[in-house]
Amino acid sequence: MDTRQLRTLLAIQAHGTFAQAADVVSLTPSAVSQQVQALEDELRVTIFNRGTRPPQPTPQGLQVIEMARDILRREEDTRASLRGDQIAGTLMLGSVRSSALNLLPRALVQMRQQYPDLKPSLRVSLSAALIADVAAGRLDAAVVAEHLGIPTALRWSPFLREPLWLISSDPLPDSDVADLLRSRPYIRFRSPVPLANLIDTEISRLGVVTNDVAEIDTIGTLVTCVRQGLGLSIVPHVALEKPEGLGLFRLPFGIPPITRQIGIVERTVSPRGAIIERLHGVLADLCGAHGVARRPEGKP
Repeated sequence: MDTRQLRTLLAIQAHGTFAQAADVVSLTPSAVSQQVQALEDELRVTIFNRGTRPPQPTPQGLQVIEMARDILRREEDTRASLRGDQIAGTLMLGSVRSSALNLLPRALVQMRQQYPDLKPSLRVSLSAALIADVAAGRLDAAVVAEHLGIPTALRWSPFLREPLWLISSDPLPDSDVADLLRSRPYIRFRSPVPLANLIDTEISRLGVVTNDVAEIDTIGTLVTCVRQGLGLSIVPHVALEKPEGLGLFRLPFGIPPITRQIGIVERTVSPRGAIIERLHGVLADLCGAHGVARRPEGKP
């Protein structure tokens, strides 16, 4: 097995056929087929089902493809390390589908401008899956909300601590938030994420039974419905950054007002530590007054 075979394998997976992969890796289709056959013989598995058009990876082939990605990424990282360049190579990053996700592309653009040899690869998924992938080494780090299920082998560092707001399309009287929730139509954020649980828990603690007129699973759509006058709702501060928050009225949510946190989860011992630390700093800067500086290791 050599890296040329692995690059050919990934080219086939990316482009669909042996012929198209041959153009990418500058080989003939026959040479591509020979490389795949040699790899299959060495590993004693069938990587592609050649009876389908285009050829499809077998279950064992998918494992080999995942292994190839990991080996090539480690090779790239090692080359960067030998050059003394700690902010280079590929950063495998995950993120929850959150209203804070709009911060991450901006941060990655900044990182790419400052470190042109850095190649970020982003995947969006649910918190539990992302945390498991970081623990298993399939991701270098992931952006997730404060979460109870962080294994001890991982470290979670918040970069955003923001208030939650009760929002309305009409002016809100400076009165008790609980009374407003009882008396006005309410749009509930219904999603299997920590933010939804945080909001529902505080509403329950306040002893409020809301008059629900809608249940929505994305913060952006929820803000749109409030702007159209459908009802009140509760959102994190980042959801009201311009232009989303223009024309909406707000009051602090919770008694006392509560906040939510978003941060980066990574392995406590990580070869990508320098990159992740820099990314954390960029994200915290983008959060402005609600940004949280990363604590040095060992500090409470």
